[in-house]
Amino acid sequence: MKQIKKYLYPVIILIIFEVIAVTLWLTKDNLFYLINFSYIGLSVSLGVFLYIKKYKYARRIVQLLVGLYMLIYLGIICGENMQIEGFWYYFFTGVFEAATIHYAVAKIFGPLIFGRGWCGYACWTAMVLDFLPYKTPSKPRKKLGWIRYITFAVSVIFVSALFLAKVGNIERIMFWAFIIGNIAYYLAGIALAFVFKDNRAFCKYICPITVFLKPMSYFSLIRIKCDKDKCIDCGKCRRICPMDVDVTDNSRKRANGTECILCMECVKNCPKDAL
Repeated sequence: MKQIKKYLYPVIILIIFEVIAVTLWLTKDNLFYLINFSYIGLSVSLGVFLYIKKYKYARRIVQLLVGLYMLIYLGIICGENMQIEGFWYYFFTGVFEAATIHYAVAKIFGPLIFGRGWCGYACWTAMVLDFLPYKTPSKPRKKLGWIRYITFAVSVIFVSALFLAKVGNIERIMFWAFIIGNIAYYLAGIALAFVFKDNRAFCKYICPITVFLKPMSYFSLIRIKCDKDKCIDCGKCRRICPMDVDVTDNSRKRANGTECILCMECVKNCPKDAL
């Protein structure tokens, strides 16, 4: 019975995505939404299933399946700016399209359920950064998180300026902003990883999306919790965490608590199965 119960998780995840897929398909009368969210749901469910089966690269498979789909298909082939500039563009024009739906589900309301799971399983920037050699931070976290608010503000100002200046062919500008923005993110992320010896330095200090993610993640329903009766306080989970989260503290105010990307490295490496 216990074996069957654990396999319910990927089924539940798939059902949730299918409900979203069918709802958007029927309300928007667009088959794209059915295919889009069904694909993402299947990818995430497959990853959870592989994780349950203890497959080492389960999370990486989901990252590649979802990240490459959104980067190459939605972004480059379909011409949708899936970065934050695209969100502001569609938001200002009042169009409920891929970018706005994506942000609503993955980065604004979704984190109330799964926190920063997007960062761990679907982000196409982190998808590349996680291939770098510094998977576990070797140095204390820097107090540079304020930079994210600058990049966030720049994204709003950039799109606002285009509208205020009544620039023509904004959609084309948004496409090139997506291409150039991604290149800039990759270059900055790789450089920061080597400077700080931390693959996730970009996520911690620069990424503007975290301005949406952090407050919502505070209330996340899905969280890593510690069984205090089993924990021997060896500190391994804190050392192995790529986001410097103190998962031994079950409080919502724990150190870097809103940074957890649900990568499960702490769970896999706990010697007492306390997480």
